[in-house]
Order: sequence, then C-alpha cells, then structure tokens
Amino acid sequence: MVEITNDVIPIEEVINSVRNDASGGIISYIGLIRDNSYDKKVVSVEYGNADGSAEARLQKIVDSAKQQWPVNDMSIVHRIGKLNVGDNNVVIAVSTGHRQEGFAACQYAIDKFKEQLPTSKKETYTDGTTLDYEPKC
Repeated sequence: MVEITNDVIPIEEVINSVRNDASGGIISYIGLIRDNSYDKKVVSVEYGNADGSAEARLQKIVDSAKQQWPVNDMSIVHRIGKLNVGDNNVVIAVSTGHRQEGFAACQYAIDKFKEQLPTSKKETYTDGTTLDYEPKC
C-alpha cells in the first residue's frame, strides 16, 4: 500500500496491510505534527501534491528499500492537506522475516521521506510567519 490521502490515516489498517505468514514481525513508524520547529511554536503544517507525483515518489522509496533488505511487504501512507499539532502525517509499516531487517528498512524509509520530501510543505507559526518547502525528489 502506497497512498497519498486527505483523510486521517487508518494506522491499524496500514500495519495490517503488510501482515503475512512469511514475516516474523512488523515494524512501524508513525509521524506526528509537533508543536515546535526552528525554535518557533507551530500552529499547523500543510502538505500538498499539486503535480500529483507524490505517490510515485513514495513508491520509489519502497522499491529501493526492497532492493536493499529482504522486505516481505512495505506500506507508506502520507496525509496531505492542513494538519494540526498532534495529527499523523505519515505511517510506514514493514514486514520482514527478522527484526533487524525490518528496523533497517523502516529507518531507511523515514530517512528518505524526510530527505526527499515527496510533497510541498508549509509550516505556520503562532507569530504569523510561515516556512515553505518544495518537493525534493
């Protein structure tokens, strides 16, 4: 499952989407909107997918992880739109035969997500200022 959504991410559904009999475990990462960034208080973060390419960018991360580790299945769901502090913005789930590979693949996926931001991002702060990021991959 690789998905861009405007809806609240169904965490349990994402995790269950990688469940299978060949796996000894599932490793997951749940990203949250925190209340601070760059020493400023955050009001909201808005993610966008204007060119419609974010899903393909997420799929590249999944494909790359599967080439490097014996991943049985991997899902990444990223929420776009205006999110408030405490909202989930990304959920990653990885199933593997052994935990070491699962942890490594999950770490890789979130690191690549952060490095290669697949969507635009606008942080709004309590002082009224904003900071815009453009997709990097």
